[in-house]
Amino acid sequence: MYLSRTRHTSYGTTLIIALIVFWVNSVYSQISPGDLARPHAQLEGMLSCTKCHVLGDKVSNEKCLDCHKEIKTRVDQKKGFHSSTEVKGKDCFSCHSDHHGRNFEIIRFDSEKFNHDLTGYKLTGAHIKADCNACHKDDRIESAELRKKENTYLGLKTTCISCHKDAHNNTLSTNDCAKCHDTEAFAPAPLFDHSKSKFPLKGKHKDVDCKRCHEITFVNSALFQKFAGVPFNSCVVCHEDVHNGEFGTNCKECHTEDSFQEFAGRSTFDHTTTRFPLVGKHLTLDCAKCHQLETNSRPDNVFQDYKYKDFNTCVTCHDDVHEQKLGTDCRQCHVEESFQKIRNKKDFKHELTGYPLEGKHITVDCKKCHETKMTDPLEHNRCADCHDDFHKGQFITETLKPDCKECHSVEGFMGSLYTIEKHNKGPFPLVGAHLATPCFACHKKEEEWSFKNIGQNCIDCHDDVHKGLITEKYYPQNTCNQCHTPDAWAEVAFDHKQTTFELEGKHASTSCTSCHVPDTLTITTRKVGFTGLKTECTSCHENVHDTQFEADGVTDCKRCHAFEAWKPSNFDHSTARFALEGAHKNVACVECHKEEVQDGKKVVQYKLEQFECATCHGE
Repeated sequence: MYLSRTRHTSYGTTLIIALIVFWVNSVYSQISPGDLARPHAQLEGMLSCTKCHVLGDKVSNEKCLDCHKEIKTRVDQKKGFHSSTEVKGKDCFSCHSDHHGRNFEIIRFDSEKFNHDLTGYKLTGAHIKADCNACHKDDRIESAELRKKENTYLGLKTTCISCHKDAHNNTLSTNDCAKCHDTEAFAPAPLFDHSKSKFPLKGKHKDVDCKRCHEITFVNSALFQKFAGVPFNSCVVCHEDVHNGEFGTNCKECHTEDSFQEFAGRSTFDHTTTRFPLVGKHLTLDCAKCHQLETNSRPDNVFQDYKYKDFNTCVTCHDDVHEQKLGTDCRQCHVEESFQKIRNKKDFKHELTGYPLEGKHITVDCKKCHETKMTDPLEHNRCADCHDDFHKGQFITETLKPDCKECHSVEGFMGSLYTIEKHNKGPFPLVGAHLATPCFACHKKEEEWSFKNIGQNCIDCHDDVHKGLITEKYYPQNTCNQCHTPDAWAEVAFDHKQTTFELEGKHASTSCTSCHVPDTLTITTRKVGFTGLKTECTSCHENVHDTQFEADGVTDCKRCHAFEAWKPSNFDHSTARFALEGAHKNVACVECHKEEVQDGKKVVQYKLEQFECATCHGE
């Protein structure tokens, strides 16, 4: 009984499911306009409608491109057929509609009428006649994902070698085949211009078959013609050198490319490549004047008659009329334009004499030194052999006789090589401002220079502006360095504590001349007095209190004032006859101490005589 109920339940469930499926298919059949094409067959069913359709609207381009990402990539890059003017702006379904049955061709493509220019790759030459499938092959698609798609035309590169074999085996400097070839045929290469190569064809070379230079061989069991790496820097790379290397490898200096038999050496041969460059009269000579061409006509012997001769001396060819008295290099004095023409004397290599001319000596006329014959010997080891001693023996001692070159150079007498380091080894080292002082300031006080016994004390050079104005105690033996340094005259290091008036407070930062006033404003002649100054405040400062605080005829400012400031910091009102108490402590001084005029002078009255309250406040 149990098994019977179970079987009955199973039959019921199956029936219900069958009814539901029938109902869904019935509804879907009423909604769907037809079966999808085979490429979209996996999208059949009501649950997949929104993968292509927008509810209440048409098919969306965006949803098409969400699946067809390879097309979307090309559109985003503005490349390919779908970015062309013919397709751009159209809806996808205008060309690729669906629901026309499973066997409907959703891509209707007429290869005969298709305009390939719209893809961005225009077909020219032999490409126009080629079958589409000759190029669009799966194994030429670079992307593995695109290769999985059936009948796709995407994924091909546009470079020649992506379809064609590189006949040059990657030996050329570029893989851009279009620089030499067009699309009509691989051979010949009509775009190649030999004149733009590193070896333009000239003369007989224009008639030579390409294979004579670019040989054809077998590489990897295939024919290969070599176009790169063919040496051409020298004629002998291809041609036999009948001169056996006697004239180098630049055959063009004597021969032309029109004919090897044509000799152009008279105008083109570079004689500087030989051991004897031609200059002057030698340039105008015919080759046969020196070279015996008739007796040396064999190619391996032509122009070889001077091969083992010495060209360093003119006497190899010319007679030495000076009988070797002046050496064998005639060019020291003569030029090759004419033997009668004497070379400019400045070109004579004077260093060969043992005394090279330098500096000012270069411009001196030869006769200034060589007063007799040019070959007569001259003393030249010391400057004084020719020049007068301008310093008149100032530097000569019993054991020392220095030469001018120790301080001067041949560039000119003015200026000196005597350095500060050398000066500082002497009895008067230069320090401070003396380092910037020109030599003449000390050594040329008069018309002539003087370097001996010019003094080492300050007053030997500087005026003693303090003479008679400073006591011996502070100025012993007139030694300025008691107060001054060589760095600057204005820098004074005098210790005022040595006097009876120590500098405190504001006095410590006050300029010396504020108290020690010069007698004139002319800085070169002014004299400053440092003796006879009083120490009372009123000897320098104005007594603004008149005689109010005098004691025995003297006003002692220090009773109220200190050196730091004029403010009466030492005054204590509680010690006065009227101590400040109560509200008086807060009253301003000017409320009680009024300004009065005495003898035409305004004076503040601090010394009051009446202290009754009524005096200030009234009765």
